[in-house]
Amino acid sequence: MSTSSVVEPPRLTDADDAYANGAHVAASDAIVGRWPNRAAAFRDRLSGESRARLGAAYGPHERERLDWFLPERSAGPSREPPNGVAVFVHGGYWMRFSASDFSHLAAGAVDRGWLTVLPSYPLCPEASLSTIADSIRRAVIAAAELADGPIRLAGHSAGGHLVARLLCEDMALPSDVVTRLDRALSISGVHDLLPLLATSMNQTLQLDRRAAFAESPARQLPRQDFLDRLRVCAWVGADERPEFVRQNGLLDIWRGVGARVATHVEPGRHHFDVVDDLVRSASPMLDWWLGER
Repeated sequence: MSTSSVVEPPRLTDADDAYANGAHVAASDAIVGRWPNRAAAFRDRLSGESRARLGAAYGPHERERLDWFLPERSAGPSREPPNGVAVFVHGGYWMRFSASDFSHLAAGAVDRGWLTVLPSYPLCPEASLSTIADSIRRAVIAAAELADGPIRLAGHSAGGHLVARLLCEDMALPSDVVTRLDRALSISGVHDLLPLLATSMNQTLQLDRRAAFAESPARQLPRQDFLDRLRVCAWVGADERPEFVRQNGLLDIWRGVGARVATHVEPGRHHFDVVDDLVRSASPMLDWWLGER
């Protein structure tokens, strides 16, 4: 091998810029600003059809609340059971947003016959990342009680981290949830938190090296009882920041212990529109997440 064929990626010298999605996407403020209106329109429509259940408590904190949406057939006269329970965990760097900002992202799964749940959760700096991960653990347990059938998890950005974190061996899940959980989708997930120690946002996250290591899915082992059944996909937009594309690939390390992990880079998508395929009932993302085994 000649030295000229060795490619050395650029060093991470500016962590703030590496994780600054909005600064590198044209009209990102306008895109994000449309989310609450799209979410409210979706909630209003399903509420009018008696298919929305909003603000159910799953814990004592005021933000530990679930919104869920029923497929049409499950709210009609026949009351047919849904295909299963799909849970989407929102992002916002563990510091922003709530489930009500992303209700519209339930549209595709609802149209495909799934009862779809969006949890809100406590935010930093009031809550640590460990506390937030435990809130999501309890939210999924509560969501599992809403309907029978398989459980599918998805999350975007910080939500992708939280979904992957839930699959680690130190997270306590009831056996009936474990046996039903068969697919997990981390979209633009942050799977290694150590680089965030060098960002200004860590003044809010308040991570130290020990906590960053402990809460990083890529530095933990997946649950052994997931290895034979659970399928995991890390999905990222090709036009995202290079650091997010790198983070996406880190979850592939679980393959070394026998986990069924796939990675996907979606052409033409950036950090703020990569989740749009969750709205469309016919999309490659939905086909993977909600497809048959």
